[in-house]
Amino acid sequence: MKEFMEKQSAQNAISTKPDESILVVPRDLLFIRGAWQGLLTEHVDYYQELVASKAQYHWRSLMEQDATYKQIIPYMIFEYNNSYFLMERRSTASEQRLKSKLSLGIGGHIRQEDMAGGTLFDWARREFHEEVQYDGALTIETLGVLNDDSDSVGKVHLGFILLLHGTTPHISIRSEHKEGTLIAFEEMEYYLERMESWSQIVWRHIKTLK
Repeated sequence: MKEFMEKQSAQNAISTKPDESILVVPRDLLFIRGAWQGLLTEHVDYYQELVASKAQYHWRSLMEQDATYKQIIPYMIFEYNNSYFLMERRSTASEQRLKSKLSLGIGGHIRQEDMAGGTLFDWARREFHEEVQYDGALTIETLGVLNDDSDSVGKVHLGFILLLHGTTPHISIRSEHKEGTLIAFEEMEYYLERMESWSQIVWRHIKTLK
């Protein structure tokens, strides 16, 4: 019964918006070297090339219910002067299973037209500027590839985690989130329990780099 309710809730969430064809990779092809849990910091180039060569495009409404595929999500964390941009998702966000959660990640699903003439990271840079208002320069650092099968959202998504170093603190949300603000590194621990699971995993990794 619980599994049925989760599936029905996810389907209802997706049905409130027009469906779209998104980039996915079959799980068995993606994890041919074996699955992992958490943030993998090695062999990122291998997984980037694998996604490029094995990419398929299927309707999002179907992929949200099918754990034999992974939806590929660039997940961008913005940092300026040791402060991190933390956001809260609206209750009307497209992913209802994450509503009201705090998030470090800016990003989203990839459509076929998004990848025309570019790479995953070209798309990520465009997506960043679509999601936020920011006029400074950016340096992009790849942190790793994130897999977390511990909940219904994680089971059908795979994240490429990118750390964006900015040159100005002037950043604000355009859409998708309720609000966002820069939080100093030493204050971030206070918000950890309210973060979505991906943000928790990424934040714990960032702490190890300090």
